[in-house]
Amino acid sequence: MGHLRYVGRLLDSAEAGLRHDPQGVAAELARLSGWAYFDARQYSTARTYFVQALKLSHTQGDSLFMANVLSCMSLLATYDGNPNDAVALACRAQDAARAVGEQPLVMSMLHLREAFAHAALRDAQACHQAVDRSRDQYERSRGHEPEAPDWVQYFDETKLLVDTGIAYARLGEPARAEPLITEGLRRENADQQRGRAFHAYWLASAQLQLGKLDEACTSAGLALGLAAAIDSPRVSGHIQELHRQMLPYAREAPVLAFEQRMREALG
Repeated sequence: MGHLRYVGRLLDSAEAGLRHDPQGVAAELARLSGWAYFDARQYSTARTYFVQALKLSHTQGDSLFMANVLSCMSLLATYDGNPNDAVALACRAQDAARAVGEQPLVMSMLHLREAFAHAALRDAQACHQAVDRSRDQYERSRGHEPEAPDWVQYFDETKLLVDTGIAYARLGEPARAEPLITEGLRRENADQQRGRAFHAYWLASAQLQLGKLDEACTSAGLALGLAAAIDSPRVSGHIQELHRQMLPYAREAPVLAFEQRMREALG
């Protein structure tokens, strides 16, 4: 945020011909500030920074970066309990990306953001259609990844697998979700702690839906260990939500052990 304020002062004093690059820097700093507040579960403040990033990228005429910011806003709306807005924002992001031309890797990621929103609405048909479009676009992107913008390079086959699993878990289809998220966790690098914490949570959630209490507590323990290492309020919130989902099994030994670990790790 300090860097963002500094670049803002530069923009205020810059001549018209020198404003383009600082505007791009400011847009990315605003987006990153939005992500920081999103991770802190301060959703209203996060939205303010995402809107600022969107306005800056619009001024630049950078449609691909606008798609990036709109995808962030879509995910935020899903988390903030506004899935209809999340669908609309994901579709706006797709339209912005199409304006640039062929961007299959970007479109693959954006269709999965749309799938998350449909899953939150429990619209199974729309969710499955969005997942299918994401897979089709990913297949089209093979061999063309270097042509995609840097900000979407993280979206590889492993991420496609695990995010598809998360969409199914949100939708209430745990039998589809569990093997996909399990495979994603198996493939991920151990140093991807934040992502692995989220994915372990969703695996535990799917296993709990399936009645696999021992496996769910094991996965929850993995998420808890990673949460303690990365200090993320959003991850901690997921862990606490998982604990609430376990209340019907509160007297079972695996749940009691998990509760003890949670008290020690999160206080």
